[in-house]
Amino acid sequence: MSRWLITGAGGLLGRELTHRLNHHGHEAYGLDREHLDIRDRVAVAAAVSAVAPDVVVNCAAVTSIERCEADQELAMAVNAAGVRNLAGICAGTGSRLVHISTDYVFGGRASLPYPEDAPPDPGNVYGRTKVVGERAVREALPDTGYVLRTSWLYGTTGRSFVRTMIRLEREQESTAVVDDQRGQPTWAGDVTERILDMLRLGVPAGIYHATNSGSATWYELAREVFALLGADPARIRSTTSAERGETIARPAFSVLGHGRWRAVGLPPLRHWRTALHAAFPQVLRAADATKAATGGARDRTHVQPKE
Repeated sequence: MSRWLITGAGGLLGRELTHRLNHHGHEAYGLDREHLDIRDRVAVAAAVSAVAPDVVVNCAAVTSIERCEADQELAMAVNAAGVRNLAGICAGTGSRLVHISTDYVFGGRASLPYPEDAPPDPGNVYGRTKVVGERAVREALPDTGYVLRTSWLYGTTGRSFVRTMIRLEREQESTAVVDDQRGQPTWAGDVTERILDMLRLGVPAGIYHATNSGSATWYELAREVFALLGADPARIRSTTSAERGETIARPAFSVLGHGRWRAVGLPPLRHWRTALHAAFPQVLRAADATKAATGGARDRTHVQPKE
């Protein structure tokens, strides 16, 4: 059994990770942003000292594309300076750090999956701040720091595109979804299990791509969700980012390669469609439970979320 500290534990991935760690018999301490602001170096040092973790997993971030553009100072403070705080303190205590990053470190102009060592070329503030955070981890913790890039996350808790599509299938006769952005829908449960595997096996520090395999557009993912609900996928209409009036640059192609997993003896995560089919009963039950608990209050997630 090992001791873990999860920052940003109120978010989708943080909740999933804390739950699974405890389920697997580890001692997991999850702190949400109300209980630990990673911008506060003194608070971070106190939390790490109190928990004395073997592993710190940083899930804290400003992920809203719109918020990052509107408040660049906040985005840099959390996604870069906050990560630097964590990395520096872990370097002093000997704790290993797993930092969650994003496909948005790439601009999306490629036509083949981005390998782990591809030069970052972010196209918006969110991506740029995440690149700075990645570098802080690699510089402070060259031997004990892990950067896990993931994308298009969905889970049983929190807001996600998959849960939004479940709601919209019930509320709207048809829904328009963009078909000009291609990425990798990723089940949070698979990411958490991979984190456990990599730390258990002691894989080398560095950058890894924790995304489900294959690729899809948001439109294709929405049609798959409707099909799993027993609804007609034709109710999903194809549209473009321009037609939706998008003004912030989002990667048109953010498919990530998985060569590093093979190099360390682990298989890439399973295909996104296989993962979605396996996870969907849990996601649907959770969505129904949330709807019942809130009296049907609307989930305000945008039809085209960041992750």
